[in-house]
Amino acid sequence: MTAATADRNTFRRAGTNYAFPMKGATKIYTGTLVCLLAGLAVNGRPGTGLFCAGVAQETVDNTNGTDGAVSIKVRRGELWRFDNSAGADQITLADVGNDAYIVDDSTVAKTSATNTRSVAGKIRDVDAQGVWIYL
Repeated sequence: MTAATADRNTFRRAGTNYAFPMKGATKIYTGTLVCLLAGLAVNGRPGTGLFCAGVAQETVDNTNGTDGAVSIKVRRGELWRFDNSAGADQITLADVGNDAYIVDDSTVAKTSATNTRSVAGKIRDVDAQGVWIYL
C-alpha cells in the first residue's frame, strides 16, 4: 500500500465486542478473564506471553473439541470487578493506576510473581468486594 494522497473513508468500530476461536480441551465460563495464546482463547491463568482479551460473555465448552472448533464472545473496554489476591499480592487503593496481574480466571494480584503472570488490565478502584480493572 502507498500513503494516502486524498481523503479516505477509514472504517471504525466501537472496539468492545469480539469473538475469538478457542483452544481445544478448554471450557470458559461467563464473566471470567479470557486470554489469547497464539491467537486462541484460553482461561485467564498465570503465564507469560498471554494477552488478556477481555471478559467472557458466554460459557463455551470446547473440552472435546480441537483448536478453533468453536469461538467465544468476549467484551473489553470497560471496568470489571474481579477477586483480590491476598497477602503481599493484595491490591489496595495505593495501587490504583498500576497493572493488575492474572492469578486465575477470576482473581487479580499486585505483582507479576517474578514475571510469571501476565497483565489483566489497569487498576482503577478497590472496594470490599474486589478490584476494579480496566481492560
